[in-house]
Amino acid sequence: METMLTSLIDIPSLLTLASAVPASVSEPAHGAAVGAAQVPQPWVALIPMLPIFGVIIAGVCAIFDVRTKLPAFLTVGCLAGSFLLTLAVFLRYDSFNHGDPFVVHLFDWINLSWGDPSHPTSFAANFSFYIDKLTVLWMLFVTGLAALIALYASEYMSHDVGRAYCRFFVGFNLFVFSMACLVMGDNLVLLYLGWEGVGLCSYLLIGYFYKKPAAVAAAKKAFIVNRIGDLGLALGIYLTFVHFGTVQYSELFASDQLQGYLTAAGEHRWSDIPMTAQGIALLLLVGAIGKSAQFPLYVWLPDAMEGPTPVSALIHAATMVTAGVFLIARAYPLFLISEFALPTVAWVGTITALLAATIGMAQFDIKRIMAYSTVSQLGYMFAGLGVLTTTGAAFHVLTHAFFKALLFLCCGAVMHGFAGQLDLRKLSGVAWMKGWGIVAIGMLVGCLNLSGFAFTAGFFSKDMILAEAFVTPGYSILGWILIGTAGLTAYYTFRVFFRVFLGPQHAEPGDEHHDDHAEQDHTDETDDHHTAAHGHAAEHGGRFHPHPPGWAINTVLVILAIGSILAAGLYFIEKDSHGWVGAMINDSSASYHSPYADHADVAHAEEGAHTGLLFGQDPHQIMYYVSGVVGLIGILLAAILHGPRGWQGLFLGGRTEAGKCRMDSVAKLFGPIPRWAEDKWYVDELYIAIFQTPLRVFAHLFHLFDKFVIDAIVDGVAKLPGALASALRPSQSGQLQGYAAGMAGGMVVLLIIVLVVIGGAS
Repeated sequence: METMLTSLIDIPSLLTLASAVPASVSEPAHGAAVGAAQVPQPWVALIPMLPIFGVIIAGVCAIFDVRTKLPAFLTVGCLAGSFLLTLAVFLRYDSFNHGDPFVVHLFDWINLSWGDPSHPTSFAANFSFYIDKLTVLWMLFVTGLAALIALYASEYMSHDVGRAYCRFFVGFNLFVFSMACLVMGDNLVLLYLGWEGVGLCSYLLIGYFYKKPAAVAAAKKAFIVNRIGDLGLALGIYLTFVHFGTVQYSELFASDQLQGYLTAAGEHRWSDIPMTAQGIALLLLVGAIGKSAQFPLYVWLPDAMEGPTPVSALIHAATMVTAGVFLIARAYPLFLISEFALPTVAWVGTITALLAATIGMAQFDIKRIMAYSTVSQLGYMFAGLGVLTTTGAAFHVLTHAFFKALLFLCCGAVMHGFAGQLDLRKLSGVAWMKGWGIVAIGMLVGCLNLSGFAFTAGFFSKDMILAEAFVTPGYSILGWILIGTAGLTAYYTFRVFFRVFLGPQHAEPGDEHHDDHAEQDHTDETDDHHTAAHGHAAEHGGRFHPHPPGWAINTVLVILAIGSILAAGLYFIEKDSHGWVGAMINDSSASYHSPYADHADVAHAEEGAHTGLLFGQDPHQIMYYVSGVVGLIGILLAAILHGPRGWQGLFLGGRTEAGKCRMDSVAKLFGPIPRWAEDKWYVDELYIAIFQTPLRVFAHLFHLFDKFVIDAIVDGVAKLPGALASALRPSQSGQLQGYAAGMAGGMVVLLIIVLVVIGGAS
């Protein structure tokens, strides 16, 4: 295995002494790894504290049974306040600690020491916040999107006004607080606290409809699968302390030991780096794979769509699932000193991107299609980190957060107005229906970004990753896979847009209306106006009338659409630093400048050949055209196979019905493959066969062993005194004649024994 990996990716050629050390390490002026100083700016701590205030407010509203939207609007206010404070940190960053990273200490948390009093071993993990440009970048979109999605949820969740409404916003605020701890914490233990917190909140919010079996099963699945990754993260943290003696970022990144390992990695002296140090990154990667839904631990995220749509947008599109990307970016120096960590990241990301795209092509539930799209795009982010472009990965995180939240919320608006209908075969022409224009435009903007359409934000961020895959030796095969995946992405994205928003007007209501009333029969947490509030119209004259979204939903969609468009401009700001995001990353622990980033024509010393070219050109220059053409081909295929009939019937698709299109006949040419993709390549069934069924069998066997062996022994020992007492009870009847008979009988027995013994002795 090691030989195969080394042959596919020539690791020594990837790192040089000058480039292996992040800029923040080699240049103390940027300070990301050079002992961050404590800066007395206590107001920075309000960024995570305001969501906690929101938790308290929503809890108080639940106690007093508030049946208005007050918890939602107070939540919006708290999260908007966190965003404004984060923006203030960004604007004033250069005035804090001379523009270097700094620590804001809130209170002492864990501070232990043991061993020899003269040279004690100590462990410190305080409740403090590590502020560098990577922290600011992440918190800007976490808090900003959280505030917008909370406003969206104020309308979307209005059918549950009451205690359930308060419960939703308690979980919502608690999630943002946990995410803030994960991102802002100045040590790995606080990161782990936030990591587990977002996992808990994910479980609570996915299972929000706790009377619905599918939602409960999805919540449990997300919780259990994430526990696998969390174990790897915990072991990685343990090993970090054992090897480096600290879990605090400022001490870890500035340690002479780590600097020595980075130097050894740059000189290709991998044998000088102990396996305990190299293994840290691989263990951290396990945690990142679980949280960011990468192969093979991706199976929880599509099922998580059982939660309310605002949950899907916040947790499973924009913030929580990017925690794995953040972890790798934050600990990038640790990944640089591991010979196989980054190649593994690249391959895992690429495989995930392709696998999820093939599944998304065959799904009919539009929310589930977007879920698999999220898995696929997370794969691109991992691939970016693996091919040495932390800037490309972070830029794609940012752009994806905007346009994927927009896509999810547009799908949620459709679900909200069409009684829970999400099947693209039962909806058509939504864009032409009264009141749905903003949703259609927002969906189009999101689809163009996701497809990597030329000059959109998604186009620029994805191109950075694709180009870097070709210029980095050994990764060109991944580049081709990712380009092909980009074409598939454009196809299945516009498959949704053409089928749902264009074509003849047709709408069949979903079954959520009935499910909601069944829910009302079993809980007092919903009001009596669910149908009107949720926008599920009844049938009038045999025709279904969908309810268009209100001002809150439309406002959020407009803001996100504008943000998705304007995000493309970030690529042109501070161009020398690879855009605004590059400038932010350069002042953080994720800073890394690949030696191949600016020189595509790189001589490969061992093979004596020129590598890093695409069609004989610099990939950074030609990728604009390659990816643009591939995206257009995907959109064109979607138009041909799913597009509606247009002017004079000449439009490429020619679809005249919601449930039928040209793809139906084309799919038959591929035999059972489309059905396999629709069934998700039977990965869930494979996991059930390999893991769940054997565990269930063993559980039943242990149950039977416990019942018939362990319980039998315990019960037998317990029953023995009773049985003995029952046998002796007749001898204590209280009747004198019985006692006399017993004594006589005893004498006879004794005489017989004596005679037998004497006779035997003689």
